[in-house]
Amino acid sequence: MIDPVSGFAYPEEWAFRCEDPSMLALAQSGLGVLTSSGRVLRRGHTTGTTAAAACKAAVESLGSHDLRAVEVITACGITVEVEVAASYGSSACFKYSGDYPGDATAGLELRAMFIRFQSTAEVDAGPGIGRWDHDTPRYRRGEPAISTTAMDCILSSITAACRARGQEGALVYLEAPEGEKVAVRTLNPRVGVMGGVSVLGSTGMVEPWDDHLGQDAVERARRADRAVITTGRVGLRHARLQYPDREVVLVGANIKRALDSREDGLILFGLPALIIKFIEPSVLTGRGFRTIEDLVMSEEGPSVVQAAVRKFKSMYPGHGIAIIDRSGRVMEAAT
Repeated sequence: MIDPVSGFAYPEEWAFRCEDPSMLALAQSGLGVLTSSGRVLRRGHTTGTTAAAACKAAVESLGSHDLRAVEVITACGITVEVEVAASYGSSACFKYSGDYPGDATAGLELRAMFIRFQSTAEVDAGPGIGRWDHDTPRYRRGEPAISTTAMDCILSSITAACRARGQEGALVYLEAPEGEKVAVRTLNPRVGVMGGVSVLGSTGMVEPWDDHLGQDAVERARRADRAVITTGRVGLRHARLQYPDREVVLVGANIKRALDSREDGLILFGLPALIIKFIEPSVLTGRGFRTIEDLVMSEEGPSVVQAAVRKFKSMYPGHGIAIIDRSGRVMEAAT
């Protein structure tokens, strides 16, 4: 049994421990995560998937007063049905967080309004959608904080609704009425996203990570003959390509626990943010950068990455490390 979101092959004994066939089917579909106890935790929807549903519903509801749900193809390719309340070109959608209790944006309302048909799909971000207060390697100051994967999902959802009506595209207005209030509970103010929430979602699904799942990951890393531990989905994907003969384990922020679980044999692999922060917690102090990504993309970046790798090897001489960019290119490594 393979998780269609992460590609993880569930051990057979986990499936045997699941006594509810409907929940096992949920895990098989990717809408849930099977744990070692047999319990299935529901995945939620990211702000990107929620926004895509709201925007699609705004177009689909033209001429209708009672649209209750739309289908959205998420960034990971899974089609989800999302509840909406839409009529005559206006819609509202509330973010569903599944079984993740710590989701700061749980229940967030996103509203969308159809403006006009046009040759391409386009989104006009309004109040409650955060904007960058500085230039970054990927975004300009003042641009809405909508990630590339989330924007792709939104635009493709609008396009699908338009083509069903014989149109090529539409301009849709998107806002989050409580976005600015909710954003103070997120990391946005620290990374320079002001005035609202970010619209994100590398897979389109919210992972129901908790301590139990973290323990499963650490235990897998400890027991594996040869393993690569990663901090996120980008690392997970590229690690599978670069280390096809090794078990790849997503540990998230549980880097120290995984490394401390054994004396040697692991490779820490992934993007710089969590890895460099783990190695050198004060790396941003006095440098004038808001985020590690900004620092790594600057002229100081190569030396910072090299220094982090050297320090890691002095801390964990039995383990290896590889820091990559978003394309999967290895920036610095040590075995």
